[in-house]
Amino acid sequence: MAEVLNSGDVRGALHRPEADVIGGLALTHGAGSDHDTMLLRALADEFAERGVLVLRFDLPFRVRKAKGPPHPSCAAEDRAGVAAAVAYLREVTNGPVVAGGHSYGGRQTSMLAAESSGSIDGLLLLSYPLHPPKKPEKLRTEHLPDLRVPTVVVHGSKDTFATPDEMRAAVAMIPAPTTLVELDGARHDLDIARYPVVERAVTTTMSDMFGR
Repeated sequence: MAEVLNSGDVRGALHRPEADVIGGLALTHGAGSDHDTMLLRALADEFAERGVLVLRFDLPFRVRKAKGPPHPSCAAEDRAGVAAAVAYLREVTNGPVVAGGHSYGGRQTSMLAAESSGSIDGLLLLSYPLHPPKKPEKLRTEHLPDLRVPTVVVHGSKDTFATPDEMRAAVAMIPAPTTLVELDGARHDLDIARYPVVERAVTTTMSDMFGR
């Protein structure tokens, strides 16, 4: 059972492992949802089963309004929200703290990692929005060469935000150890009922970032 968390700058849910805590994971949502999605819930439950303290949290734009996408002018504030979630986990666990999220949330988390070296120990990017659908010329890759932490990217082959080849090329720009988890047939939503998203994302992240 997840605990409701509303502490200062962080609003979300905390999943505590029954066994010893080996590290922390801050997970956030995409532009059209909040921290309570099935994807984030399922991931948090599975990571907690393996000893990771997981915080599912809302980005500041979602705290301000219940529906609607974020405004580009507020992106820096959303990154500050990620930083606050990571800082919370730093206070309550001595292990590595990994952060990430779905789509927009993952992108903002990766941008924070690029801007603030050492702030995050690893990245889990779910359906990274490499470019807007049908606009492959508008790549969101400027910060990728500045990432210096282990990164796991989970991508569906039918995601309209990037083809598999485009995502492979983007991942190759990251100078840190990076694993691309490709899910054949999956779309941007990463439907956990149809594809082994949780199993593959958790297994890869545990191995690459927690040594388990």
